[in-house]
Amino acid sequence: MKEKIKLIVYHANEDDPKKCSARKLRKFGFAELESNIRKTPRHAILLNPFAEKSISKEDIGFAEKNGILAVDCSWKNAENSFEYLNKRNYSRALPFVIAVNPVNYGKPLKLTTLEAFAAALYILNETKHAKDILNIYKWGPHFLELNKEPLEDYRKAKDSKEVIELMMQYIGDE
Repeated sequence: MKEKIKLIVYHANEDDPKKCSARKLRKFGFAELESNIRKTPRHAILLNPFAEKSISKEDIGFAEKNGILAVDCSWKNAENSFEYLNKRNYSRALPFVIAVNPVNYGKPLKLTTLEAFAAALYILNETKHAKDILNIYKWGPHFLELNKEPLEDYRKAKDSKEVIELMMQYIGDE
């Protein structure tokens, strides 16, 4: 049986513990939390909203070997965290999807750590893994329902360039 892609969170303890999807992912055994940025893995896929390249099926090998790394910190500290982690990992942005978490419902790209991981896993053809982690919240499965069409298109895209072209169709060229 194929090993599941490892999910790792650099967790800076800067959020409300009751609303933290990263902590809940750890509680259910789906993710590892690391509070020391220097102990985060190298050569993982870093989910980075500032990245120029989008996650795509080109990244499957890196993700299977070294995992997917998300950052759970305050936005005021995010730039410094990403600057450090970029040097050690393959930085990838998520394409346009819409949040379903109760705090940011309906807002594009305002995702919880859980939603970010689920989108990345889905695009990397790990659809069952994405569904499994989303089931830890009642609202979770709705993320895939709401974003089904774009996620399917991104999953079928051959590379980052194609993912970005598809994304532009969803957001419309301004």
